[in-house]
Amino acid sequence: MTTQLSDLLAGGGTVLADGATGTQMFKLGLGDGAPPETWNDTMPDKVTLVHQQYIDAGAQIILTNTFGGTTFRLKLHNLQDRSAELNEKGAAIAKKAAESASQPVFVAGSIGPTGEIMKPMGNMSFEEAVESFAIQAKGLHDGGADLFWIETMSDLDEVKAAVEGIRQVSDRPICATMTFDTKGRTMMGVTPQNAARTMNEWDLFAFGANCGNGIDEIEMVVDLMHKEVPDARLVAKSNAGMPQWINNELKYDGTPEAMAEYAQRIRTLGASIIGGCCGSAPEHVLAMRKALDAEPVELAVEARGFMIDEAAVTAAADTGRRRRRRAK
Repeated sequence: MTTQLSDLLAGGGTVLADGATGTQMFKLGLGDGAPPETWNDTMPDKVTLVHQQYIDAGAQIILTNTFGGTTFRLKLHNLQDRSAELNEKGAAIAKKAAESASQPVFVAGSIGPTGEIMKPMGNMSFEEAVESFAIQAKGLHDGGADLFWIETMSDLDEVKAAVEGIRQVSDRPICATMTFDTKGRTMMGVTPQNAARTMNEWDLFAFGANCGNGIDEIEMVVDLMHKEVPDARLVAKSNAGMPQWINNELKYDGTPEAMAEYAQRIRTLGASIIGGCCGSAPEHVLAMRKALDAEPVELAVEARGFMIDEAAVTAAADTGRRRRRRAK
């Protein structure tokens, strides 16, 4: 299956990943604070529906409903002993949906951060992190995930622990993305250039960025990564714009049209695996599908004009947002 994925990317091709899983689950009734992973056991039909909606929108990679599936995250709900089980069920649900699709669809086993801070700044040891990630990865492997998808990380050591944990139990390919939501760096101070150099040494299938502070930030990060490691296979999975509190509800301001333009620009900036993150829905993915299937347009080149270097990160994001507001 991953050979087929590589073939799709050969020669400058682009693969479309899905959008937000949690956003769709909240629409289907998931309560605030409830662990989404339990739906892999109690609400498999609703999880299947989310995957199916993204497949119907044209996604070629779907992420499993296992973002918080480490023992550390599940321990918050006294579910740490069910990590392998819930991850296996999550992968199996996604695999079944993928196998019923009319086009090739690949299942990526989602692995999010533990929520802990690693020593010496925090209490989690590297070995404890590796063990937890290995338990999660074993479940995803057994459930049929085609590849692993480490995401929303802020600490390179935690990414490395996840990679090591996965490789203890599986030889399937690994993608990894970090979130650069703190003035162009991750919460732990990692720059896009440092992330690209470091992850490029780990023999990953692809790496890149997800979540963060919206489209402009992701574009900038991918541009910097591409300049740092031009031959790397890069991932971009942006939030659907910026979040806003409206009537006691968190909403994102990115329209399907804005995400379509993002897909075209980010492809020009070097990303070959493109999708959505928080706030993105099937309608956003469908718009991105149509945009990526169309011929590249001039606006995709404009982004390079304000993506110069690391020192320009904050100013560039502000400039991009002002430009978008003026365009509305």
